[in-house]
Amino acid sequence: MMMLTALLAVSFSACSQKKTETKMDQKVLVAYFSASGTTQEVAQQLAEAAGADLHEIKPEQPYTEADLDWNDKQSRSSVEMQDKQSRPAITAKLQNMQDYDVVYVGFPIWWYTCPTIINTFMEAYDFSGKTIIPFATSGGSSIKKACADLKAAYPDLNWKEGKLLNRASKEELQKWAKSNR
Repeated sequence: MMMLTALLAVSFSACSQKKTETKMDQKVLVAYFSASGTTQEVAQQLAEAAGADLHEIKPEQPYTEADLDWNDKQSRSSVEMQDKQSRPAITAKLQNMQDYDVVYVGFPIWWYTCPTIINTFMEAYDFSGKTIIPFATSGGSSIKKACADLKAAYPDLNWKEGKLLNRASKEELQKWAKSNR
């Protein structure tokens, strides 16, 4: 009887250890779109903190300063954000998205939400079975509407709570990345 109890204890211990190893062995990607470099800087720091691969979501046609003029209703970004069906083309598509378990998706906040190029990215891959975690940078807006919009647009995906990462320290990024494992 004691032998059976010992065997069961070892089995349960091995199972729980395997579960922990599997969780820690998750392959993580930080994918980001950055028009001015601010989000890129945060994404690079987050990738390092999370031990993740890094992928830039690049527009086929790069954004110019004039394209980003939110005061001009005819600027490219203004026109794209007014059209909910806008899907700016992207380059450098990942060939191994299926390898990732956790995908951080980063972007600047435009008009209180994510730029439409993020929808292009989300629709370019199969995110089934993956955990998706949004993060953003902003001059003054919250990430809440962007997260709600993403969850509404892609309700079948496994979303975790997003976070605004303006001026996040290395320690804060490491803590957040660890909490998402």
